[in-house]
Amino acid sequence: MLFVNVGVLTTVDAADGKRPNIVFILADDLGAKDLSNEGSTFYESPHIDSIAASGVKFTHGYATCQVCSPSRASILTGKYPVNNGITTWIGDRAGEEWRKANRHDSHLPAEYDHNLRASERTLPEVLKAAGYRTFFAGKWHLGSEGSWPEDHGFDINIGGWHAGSPAGGFFSPYKNPNLKDGPKGESLPIRLGEETAKFIESSKDEPFLAYLSFYSVHGPIQTSPQLWSKYRDKAEKAGLAEERFQWDRRLAVRQVQDCPIYGGMIESMDDAVGIVLKKLDALGLRENTIVCFTSDNGGVSSGDAFATSNLPFRGGKGRQWEGGIRVPFYISAPSAAGAGTTVDTPANGIDWYPTLLELAGVDQPKEQQVDGVSLVPVLNGKQLQERPLYWHYPHYGNQGGEPSSIVIDGDWKLICYHEDDRCELYNIADDIGEENDLAEQKPQKTRQLREQLDNWLAENDARFPQPDPQFDAAKRQARWDNLKTKGMERLEKQHAGFLKKDYQPNPTWWDSAPQD
Repeated sequence: MLFVNVGVLTTVDAADGKRPNIVFILADDLGAKDLSNEGSTFYESPHIDSIAASGVKFTHGYATCQVCSPSRASILTGKYPVNNGITTWIGDRAGEEWRKANRHDSHLPAEYDHNLRASERTLPEVLKAAGYRTFFAGKWHLGSEGSWPEDHGFDINIGGWHAGSPAGGFFSPYKNPNLKDGPKGESLPIRLGEETAKFIESSKDEPFLAYLSFYSVHGPIQTSPQLWSKYRDKAEKAGLAEERFQWDRRLAVRQVQDCPIYGGMIESMDDAVGIVLKKLDALGLRENTIVCFTSDNGGVSSGDAFATSNLPFRGGKGRQWEGGIRVPFYISAPSAAGAGTTVDTPANGIDWYPTLLELAGVDQPKEQQVDGVSLVPVLNGKQLQERPLYWHYPHYGNQGGEPSSIVIDGDWKLICYHEDDRCELYNIADDIGEENDLAEQKPQKTRQLREQLDNWLAENDARFPQPDPQFDAAKRQARWDNLKTKGMERLEKQHAGFLKKDYQPNPTWWDSAPQD
């Protein structure tokens, strides 16, 4: 286990009345390699990078699911998706409804909960009971009206409702019942950053939780002409790729980071983070504020906008490989480890709940089942007891993902597929790209991990997809063949077009440059 520059972190004595503030920043669909401090030479993220540079950076950070809603529920509850009941993005089809997606898949996905359960003692509820003011801004996607942020412990909700992507796009007007429109052309991430900064100013004299949950960088991908031009020129200077996509099993996967629209989106989100951090500094609050940053799943290299590459990780959002579940995972806390600390201890989305409560000096509610563990010992340079991590996704991803369950134990990762019961085994320490399936070469290890995974699924009453009696293998193969040929051709043409000097999506650039 690697530790660098480790100091000592002390948790709060609740009796002294000086609980730390918490700023939790959650990006949407941001990949583990989408930041400059993570190795990207194309995207620019100095403000987000500063969070990692001022605190602890977990190089093995994981979301609890390869899609958004389950991961978001896990952060707020400390539970795996299999236990919070939300195992896919809310609004996804399940059961016989899946046939309407016209994917011609062999199985019908499992049913799932469509609202965050009212019985959950969420992180904001527990902090609120301990005297915190609680604020939410941005994407919620954890249920319909009656299961919005204000129903789960947040005093203030700006922009959170059922939608998983911005109904009006990334520029005002927003078409959001919980976010008033700004001036024409106002940037959504900047607005969310400004609203968060206003809340921090109004709450500076009492402990607060500011939960900034960006819609960025989820599709639709949109940016201003100025930022598009900056990143178009940057891509051209680096040398334009002749091909950007490779086929991987069920869908094309982006291999290059050079989308100028997506580059602009990351910069806008980073600027919004900068607004929040500068407000903390201006008010003298940084020394008593925990700042966290993460993402809800891997970057979108397949499906949706096909916007980024997660290499050297395989796949991306929606998929069962590391590109789908690895995420940035940063904690900058008062009196924490030395600036720029890097640790390779695996950290998971279920760990935010117990970690933040311990840092705040607030007891976990006894009635709340918590699957995660506090990372405070790691922040103090100690080792956690090794533990396996689990994933269960009994659904089909829009990005080519397959119904599967995963266990990672040490260096070993086992993926079990529910369509045909096959398993893949990878040593992710030696093979981070998951190119060499060792299941046949290591049958004993495969059996051991399979038994371990099966036991966990049984203990947690996991739901599974069921065979579709109407399945037509020929229709599915025909769809895949079309995606692999005509679909790939369309993608290459479209993404090359983003980099043409005369590219213009529409006259107003998605309302970022409105015309009177």
